[in-house]
Amino acid sequence: MTDSVKPIAPITLPNVQHPEQEEEWLRKSLHTWLDEEFLPETVNGKIAQRAAKIFVRQRMEGENDLGSLVIAIIAEMRAFDFSRSFYSEFAVANAVSDLILDSLGIDRCCGG
Repeated sequence: MTDSVKPIAPITLPNVQHPEQEEEWLRKSLHTWLDEEFLPETVNGKIAQRAAKIFVRQRMEGENDLGSLVIAIIAEMRAFDFSRSFYSEFAVANAVSDLILDSLGIDRCCGG
């Protein structure tokens, strides 16, 4: 690794204080994002609900590393039937990451 290339520092979230509120915020935010990114679809609500539950359950189990949370969403959403959706588990996990980074005021462009 050269001196000019530095790894991206992990993003550690604060411990969860209000899991129900965090889950509801993420569910609503992700559902809105899914509906606005392409077309509003009935399945978007189910996708958002499942992803938010995975995220908060992982947080309640003590996982606060955003990268690990994204991987957990990808792994667990593989069992979800995306056949009626424009999305995949990867798009959903990336959207969750973007929403969390935005909520924390972290620039998600260019590793900033």
